[in-house]
Amino acid sequence: MFLAAKPGRASIAQVAEFFRISRDHVAKVVQTLARLEYVRSIRGIGGGIELLARPEEIRIGKVIRDFEGAMHLLECIGVDNICVVQGRCRLKRVLAEAERLQMDYLDSVRLTDVIQPGGQLLDITGPATNETIGVIEV
Repeated sequence: MFLAAKPGRASIAQVAEFFRISRDHVAKVVQTLARLEYVRSIRGIGGGIELLARPEEIRIGKVIRDFEGAMHLLECIGVDNICVVQGRCRLKRVLAEAERLQMDYLDSVRLTDVIQPGGQLLDITGPATNETIGVIEV
């Protein structure tokens, strides 16, 4: 999201500072995203990280599947013969359909759908601070 909102290169330090998370964590995520060919990491002076695809081409559902693998509400949805009632279980079919609908929706959401035009990320603040939803410049 940060790279989509801020065209060009950014540093791991900038991303970590913006999201208030450790540089080590960001570096691990960047390493995985680079391996999955979502970002390019350039070392040295003038280096940094940048998106490999245009943000409007990146689908949130695909990123989640690539990054996390298959995620199921119950183990029986992804594995056969794990439960004695699995073949006749209506709950399994309901949950499998819910997962399908969720992924269909996430596949319809592009990276550009979660940022505002002009290089801004939505500032989503938790209820504990009593702040309203705003915009953060990156």
